[in-house]
Amino acid sequence: MAVAALRTVLFTVVFYLGSIFWSVAAAAGAATGPRAMRWAVKGWAGYHRWCATHLLGIRTRIDGRVPDEPVLVAIKHQSMYEAVETLAVFERPVVVLKQELARIPFWGWAARRYGVMVVDREGGAASLRRMLADGRAAVAANRPIVIFPEGTRVPVGEAPPLQAGFAGLYKLLKLPVVPVALDSGRLWPRRGFAKRAGAVTWRFGEPIPAGLPREEIERRVHAAINAMQGAGPGPSTMAGPT
Repeated sequence: MAVAALRTVLFTVVFYLGSIFWSVAAAAGAATGPRAMRWAVKGWAGYHRWCATHLLGIRTRIDGRVPDEPVLVAIKHQSMYEAVETLAVFERPVVVLKQELARIPFWGWAARRYGVMVVDREGGAASLRRMLADGRAAVAANRPIVIFPEGTRVPVGEAPPLQAGFAGLYKLLKLPVVPVALDSGRLWPRRGFAKRAGAVTWRFGEPIPAGLPREEIERRVHAAINAMQGAGPGPSTMAGPT
């Protein structure tokens, strides 16, 4: 446990200090153009993966096909690990964010320039129209849309109902859903400081078609993203440092 704590301290210092450089690079890239912006975002995600791999001993294990076409990708959310690792696993994801994150000075502006969908629960019809426009722009750009349908990080073993916004987005965008189960909370717990070494498995399920009734899509996605609760990893490929 002492070793894990020391490795976590080292990771925290190295990653967050290095992130200052990548934040400046993202801002410069956002002002320069989309290619520079993508370089900065992928660079930050690769830096995070390198730090997690070499300082924490945490690797990413991919089970199934990572989509790169316009689909809704619904991911189980257990830790901050997948919040950043998503940018390394996918080529050009459009991530659904809470309004509070989009308001972070500097970072929120860069995120909007890269391409995100902001959920404003108090924004009413205007917010819904903006999300729909952002979703259509993502589809036109041939980018997958990533959402954490539980809305927040969930402790290992828990499977709360999906947030209502997921079904609304599914209905509006008329896209198939690729569910993703993962087990990051075993190594990177929601509560507690020390992280443990090991492999985080991302298990990509078969696409679920568009146009299903709300009750059915929520039931199928809920079951799929929670499929690894208590299950071990299956056949996979390991993603190394970028």
